[in-house]
Amino acid sequence: MKKRNIAIIAHVDHGKTTLVDEILKYTGTFRENEDTTNSSMDSNALERERGITILAKTTAVNYNDYRINILDTPGHADFGGEVERIMNMVEGVILVVDAYEGTMPQTRFVLKKALEAKVKPVVVINKVDKPSARCSQVVDEVLDLFIELGADDAQLDFKVVYASALNGTSSLSDELSTQEKGFGGLLDLIIEEIPAPRGNVDADLQFQPALLDYNEYVGRIGIGRVANGKIKVGQTVNCIRLDGTTKSFRIQKLFGFLGLKRIEIEEAEAGDIIAIAGLADISVGETVCEQGKNLPLPVLRIDEPTLQMTFGTNTSPFVGKEGKLLTARQIEDRLNKELQRDVSLRVENYDSESWLVSGRGELHLAILVENMRREGFELQVSKPIVIIKEVDGVKMEPYEDLQIECPEDCVGAIIEKLGTRGAVMENMANFENQVRLTYTIPSRGLIGFMTDFMTMTKGYGIINHTFKEYRPYQNMEVGERKLGVLVSTEAGKTSAYGMGQLEDRGIMFTEPGVEVYEGMIIGECNRDDDLAVNAVKGKQLTNMRASSADKTVVLKRPRPITLEYALDYINSDELVEVTPLSIRLRKRILDTDQRKKFDSRKK
Repeated sequence: MKKRNIAIIAHVDHGKTTLVDEILKYTGTFRENEDTTNSSMDSNALERERGITILAKTTAVNYNDYRINILDTPGHADFGGEVERIMNMVEGVILVVDAYEGTMPQTRFVLKKALEAKVKPVVVINKVDKPSARCSQVVDEVLDLFIELGADDAQLDFKVVYASALNGTSSLSDELSTQEKGFGGLLDLIIEEIPAPRGNVDADLQFQPALLDYNEYVGRIGIGRVANGKIKVGQTVNCIRLDGTTKSFRIQKLFGFLGLKRIEIEEAEAGDIIAIAGLADISVGETVCEQGKNLPLPVLRIDEPTLQMTFGTNTSPFVGKEGKLLTARQIEDRLNKELQRDVSLRVENYDSESWLVSGRGELHLAILVENMRREGFELQVSKPIVIIKEVDGVKMEPYEDLQIECPEDCVGAIIEKLGTRGAVMENMANFENQVRLTYTIPSRGLIGFMTDFMTMTKGYGIINHTFKEYRPYQNMEVGERKLGVLVSTEAGKTSAYGMGQLEDRGIMFTEPGVEVYEGMIIGECNRDDDLAVNAVKGKQLTNMRASSADKTVVLKRPRPITLEYALDYINSDELVEVTPLSIRLRKRILDTDQRKKFDSRKK
């Protein structure tokens, strides 16, 4: 069977996963009687909830005597390392662009990786059924982006398909009336435009994993494309490690892909995208060869982490009340298991009860924490900080490209706020009642900015950022919260009376009747300093009749605390306590008197 290998790339939420799902349905990869309501390339519960792709996934469809292998890639920059690596596995890409939003920062990021790998693009303008769709302008924007990123003549001569993935329709014309059910036109273009897989079946075996998976029974599974030759189950092969050493192992299992299933196969040949099991510690970028014929492929580049935070055992008075997995050994085992499949993660021992975990961004680390709490873990995590490098004796910090779209009346507040965070404006343009701002900003200037941004734009703003480069470290305070917090001085259940007394001091994070402990943060103070408060205090009861009738205490609704908000919000002297049922903010030093002594020494 003839083959085509393609990746689908796009900015977050431009519809690439929906498009893959519709292609699977159109090609009959699902049976007629199969329930497809929960069949999605976004198989992870978190992916479905957030509507984003977190892990690159492989699927395949059969169409007109062709096997089309499709890789659905993450659009978020925190997972950009996966996009870069899989470009070695494909000969073409489908670039999905929203018919209204046009090219966005992550579109530029993923397309740049594709063009550098010299793959052939096909552009899909998605969501053409939107009333605000502006197809012809968006195609011009895409062409400008291709030119700007240095595309060659063959890449500039791209074909365009206009689609509504949600409705399952497509057309080669931008006229809405020409939309037809199905994606035959797109699949035909893939077969015509995308070259056949590179590689020689008769040459010596070369296979390089670009992605990792993990299985309790066979250990690590390496996913990649067979570059040359053939590979069979039971065959003894050599693995050329990243340090140049060689290790022999036997291929225990080979997996191919069809639809959403991973199927066991007996052999594969050059051009096939497969998964292999047999070497428990196989790593991305290593080369699997025949014995006696060591021919290493170029090592794949893995993006370095840019942010780090400490993960520690829960030390709050509520430890063990809500979670089952609490000990240092259990947390360490879970972090090591994550290392097996996530090559962008780094874990180092910080002390006997905590670990320094480095990742590609706030979202990358927050998703790991969220997965752990759903599995029953209790832990406490610190504020994310950027990783500072030293190059030739000069301290360097990561910088990012930042793009913001917001209503015109919010621009002043955003410019003012970014000015205090070390950001430099590169461009400002009006765009249909919206203003588009482009900045270069230190990565640490973005920590804690998201919360302020949503408040300033009343939820109407769109913010995107991608890693740019390391630059000399700027010695300025960036990213710390300016306002203080309300910290509980007592343990017990909060009372409506006690909280009613505190309402004019700030904004609450908890409701009446919630268990709190000393040192737990229960609200935001409206002053710069922290305030120790008693929210547990009840009204003194006597047998004397009050001169005025008691009034019912009416409290404002507390501010909801999500994991991302908490990580953004805390300062360096605070921690987030994460359990399966709760997310609490707390001070590192819980005892009020000790904390005051520590703060006075610090001043």
